[in-house]
Amino acid sequence: MRLPINSSCSKLLNWAYKIRDSSLNAKWEDVFSHFHQMNKTGIQLTDPAFFHPILKACVFLSFKHGKSIHASVIKQGFDSFASVGNSITDFYVKSGFLDSARFFFASMSTKDSISWNIMIHGYLDQGFFEEGLCLFMQARVVGFEPNVSTLVLAVQACRNLRAVHDGLKLHGYIIQSGFWSISSVQNSLLSLYADSGIELARKLFDEMCERDVISWSVLIGGYAQSEEAYVALVLFREMALKIGPEIDAQVMVSAVKACTSLEYLSVGKLVHGFVICRGLDYDPFVGNSLVDMYSKCSDTVSAFKVFSNMPMRNPVSWNSLLFGFVHNKKHSDALLLLDSMRNSGIEADEVTLVNLLHLCKYYIDPLQCKLIHSIVLRRGYESNDLLINSLTDAYAKCDLITLAWTLFIQMKRRDTVTWSTMIAGFTHCGMPDKAIALFQQMYRAQEKPNAITILNLLEACSCYAELKSAKWAHGIAIRRDLASEVVTGTAILGMYSNCGDIEASRKAFNQISRKNIVSYSAMISACGMNGLARDAIALLSEMKSHGLKPNSLTTLSVLSACSHGGLVAEGLRFFEDFVQDPEVELRLEHHSCVVDMLGRAGKIDSAMELIKSLPEGLKAGPSAWGAVLSACRNYGNSKLCAGAGAVAVASVLELEPSNSGGYMLGSGMYAASGSWVDAARIRRLVKERGVRVVAGYSMVHVNNKACRFVAGGKNHQNYPLWDDICFVVEQLHEWMMVDNRKDEILSQE
Repeated sequence: MRLPINSSCSKLLNWAYKIRDSSLNAKWEDVFSHFHQMNKTGIQLTDPAFFHPILKACVFLSFKHGKSIHASVIKQGFDSFASVGNSITDFYVKSGFLDSARFFFASMSTKDSISWNIMIHGYLDQGFFEEGLCLFMQARVVGFEPNVSTLVLAVQACRNLRAVHDGLKLHGYIIQSGFWSISSVQNSLLSLYADSGIELARKLFDEMCERDVISWSVLIGGYAQSEEAYVALVLFREMALKIGPEIDAQVMVSAVKACTSLEYLSVGKLVHGFVICRGLDYDPFVGNSLVDMYSKCSDTVSAFKVFSNMPMRNPVSWNSLLFGFVHNKKHSDALLLLDSMRNSGIEADEVTLVNLLHLCKYYIDPLQCKLIHSIVLRRGYESNDLLINSLTDAYAKCDLITLAWTLFIQMKRRDTVTWSTMIAGFTHCGMPDKAIALFQQMYRAQEKPNAITILNLLEACSCYAELKSAKWAHGIAIRRDLASEVVTGTAILGMYSNCGDIEASRKAFNQISRKNIVSYSAMISACGMNGLARDAIALLSEMKSHGLKPNSLTTLSVLSACSHGGLVAEGLRFFEDFVQDPEVELRLEHHSCVVDMLGRAGKIDSAMELIKSLPEGLKAGPSAWGAVLSACRNYGNSKLCAGAGAVAVASVLELEPSNSGGYMLGSGMYAASGSWVDAARIRRLVKERGVRVVAGYSMVHVNNKACRFVAGGKNHQNYPLWDDICFVVEQLHEWMMVDNRKDEILSQE
């Protein structure tokens, strides 16, 4: 510090030392106090260097006093000094008044590199990236020399703006200016490239002579978040061999994320062991990553162990484990965890509410959906798109489609997920026509559908079962270049199958570029649904010839095809083969399907024997007993109805007391066998228990309009071609009666 020589030199020198020492020790109040006491003694500052520590103190203590110092500088004529101007600019920048700083900066007669660095650093550090980069370009024109901190911030600004081209130009400038060898500058460039193009990052990493922990961490993190997570694990192993002791928590988090992306549970456990050896298991970020990894790898037991051993848990920890339970369908465990969360005083945030909505969908709990909606409104979470989309989906899955629609139309902005969710909601609630209309509205709104939207549209057309709509949806999938993909192609063949166009299903199946077990299972099911049981069996053989082994879905489709096609012997043979195959898991629905197959063939005693011989842990459900009940209605006599039929009725009504289907089947069975008293008793139970009877219906498309004919309905007269349809139905009934008489005559002969 250069001191002036005058009559009060000794006093000024004394104050100068006091101000300097207080500034060096960051005692800003003392700096201010010394300055005020000096002013009271009448001593005037005569050296511009005095103003820097005083203005720095004003940043921490008083903006108002800083403006006063600025006025004093102007009065004494020191504002023409570059060093004083830089201090004033720095004061305004660090006080958060960038406009004032920019105004003063523009008025400075003399600007040096420090002046430019202060302004550029201020804009970039406070998040004004575009303005900061613009100033950086202006400064380059006048030939300023940036400092390392400014360069690092400039690269980070390019990264935040995803301005890769500007980053490349800045990279060239860094090399020309001689800053390339500085590790912090290299690492900032590495971060830029890791976010925008991992290949560029790897090339830069390989060119670096010296790599520190940050360098390794940035590249491993970049690969972990890309589609090449495996490379992240290779790099992690290489890093562990070269600088193992220096590995920090951030590197471990990236390694765990790579295992999560690849679902490498065994490797994840090895990384977990490394975490423990390095003593990093105390870190909450590492712990949360491990909980997430185990959850997404379907190991909720290990996820819970990690969670339990965490010394510090934050809301992310609780949400990660909650997601794990919900994701792995451990719904009861999720409810217990929520109780523990409340007891621990952890308040549910937006992520927690999303997981809660998944539970509401599983338990079909409309009341909880409404409670969560009220929490969303009270806390002002309406701007969270993920939460609102999840709420819309939960309302639809709980059959509150009106509330879902109200939420949808009230949304200020709708993204593709929002539209897709609402389309799926209408389909789920039995309104495929509205789902299709909403997709058309989405198209008119110029919102681009994604693959999920197209799948939801195909599902709607599948439920609508109208061939013209199906072909229209298929055309959209083709234009989006999705028809040949296995997921979309499988949905298309299923849609045509529901429309009864099995040939179109075959064509869609043949157009799938890479068929998998799911597409084969869907095609087998389609053949079975449309009465082509032998074609379904042939497809099973074709699938095996391509090296694909049948799974539970495939076996169920084959058994169902045999059941609907009347191939009892073949179906039983396949069932025996599946039982002997250790790689095939037979569940209750497989046994129920065989029961249905035997029942359809009139082999009710065999069906009952199969139910009695179910493997340990399996108990016949409504599907199996319903099949027996239906068979007794079709083939039974009074003796059979009193035996197997009575057992089936009792079981169905016990398992599904609120489902009208069981009551109707039971009443029909007793009526068919002439047991009118029992038939009346079953119908009386319907009224006593308040069971809502759901009438069956048929849907006929006339002039592109879906006409629903409900059993017992009286409002069909206004439908087009009503008289013609009634005439055809009467003719069909007459022919069916003739066929029955022929069967009776043949059986008597």
